[in-house]
Amino acid sequence: MTHQHNCKSCGMPVESGPYCVHCTDDTGALQSFEERIARMSQFMKRQSPSLSDSDAKKQCLAYMATMPAWRDHPEVKKLGGRG
Repeated sequence: MTHQHNCKSCGMPVESGPYCVHCTDDTGALQSFEERIARMSQFMKRQSPSLSDSDAKKQCLAYMATMPAWRDHPEVKKLGGRG
């Protein structure tokens, strides 16, 4: 039986490693901040098509501020109003 935990980048369940397949590149390394926020914003806009690009990014930054992989990232702090 495998033990599941949550991705440190997005919170998705993962069975091994710190990050899920959505947050890693082909080598298994965490994607860049820029790629992650772009992909997360696109996902949010697919879920809520009326969401503006700006609002999607703001919501992503607020969520990323709660994730261990990003909470101390300078862009999250600066753009999230925490820095």
